[in-house]
Amino acid sequence: MKVNSLDLKRQYETIREEIDKAVLEVIRSQSFILGGYVESFEGKIAQFCCVKHAIGVSSGTDALLLALMACGIKNGDEVITTPFTFFATASSIARLGAVPVFVDIDPITYNIDVTKIPAAVTKKTKAILPVHLYGQCANMDAILDIARIHGLRVVEDAAQAIGATYKGRNAGSFGDVGCFSFYPTKNLGGYGDGGLITTNDDKLAEFIRILRVHGSKSKYYHSHIGINGRLDAIQAAVLSVKLNYLSGWSKKRRGVAAYYQEHLKDLPIRLPQIDSHNIHIFHQYVIATPDRDALAKYLDLQGIETAIYYPVPLHLQECFDFLGYERGGLPESERASHETLALPIFPEITGKEQDQVIGHIKKFISQQ
Repeated sequence: MKVNSLDLKRQYETIREEIDKAVLEVIRSQSFILGGYVESFEGKIAQFCCVKHAIGVSSGTDALLLALMACGIKNGDEVITTPFTFFATASSIARLGAVPVFVDIDPITYNIDVTKIPAAVTKKTKAILPVHLYGQCANMDAILDIARIHGLRVVEDAAQAIGATYKGRNAGSFGDVGCFSFYPTKNLGGYGDGGLITTNDDKLAEFIRILRVHGSKSKYYHSHIGINGRLDAIQAAVLSVKLNYLSGWSKKRRGVAAYYQEHLKDLPIRLPQIDSHNIHIFHQYVIATPDRDALAKYLDLQGIETAIYYPVPLHLQECFDFLGYERGGLPESERASHETLALPIFPEITGKEQDQVIGHIKKFISQQ
């Protein structure tokens, strides 16, 4: 039996009538860019994230770029972040001529190691960009304290963490801005690209709304050099439907994760660890083992789809050679890149499918 790492077709079947109706309404309206559908979604998602402002944008990558632009990040500035994340986290910094300064990760949560951030701060540092990886928030108290001491902006990369909480507060509500992705595979995914910026700062919100429309508040009058970073109405309509189900889907993901935890706990592999003050939304369920590559190959032969997030940490990517990092310089990130493996997880996965995954992992280990 084949087990997919994600099956969006199953999700669609459960909400097909609502989705089809919402999309058809947009088509009939012939209003496709921003407008009422986007404004309605922004209001709903702001309430969900417990923030004053939610600004729909064209992708998670553009959310990061616009957030950094709004925070005044420019050529020569330094932004502290993690190398164990998706490429856009650092590319958005570099696209502005700023320098990503990589700090190693905590080997337990895979989030940025907050104890190493202070040593990375220089006179050129302007912001900290933590990532809430796999659906678990970083240590935001420590990050906010460091930012306060040094007068730094905080931009949360919450692309994988919609609905996750830290000490009762939602991801995306801590920093100056929070950035989310609605890429189709995300827990709240659109039917194409889409993203979101959250903030409690009125001035930043207004600035971001201007920047996402070519730096224009009134059509053809440009106060700033912005980008084309708008969320389209069809994506907003789809996301509005899905948002109604998100909390339930997150609960089911936690149930899937708990089942894995219970049935894999006695094996010689590292399982996800959840900080006691966090609610994890399990965008990914990630195990770790030195035999990762062999295990992934074995599972693939059994029809079980897995994924590796991420095989090359950003400080070792060819395009960042100019930063001067060397292999071995950030050992925990490098170890994670060689040992982590994401198992199938989605709300509609069946117990039978999970048992298949668990059984084959046990069989692989017994043969070693």
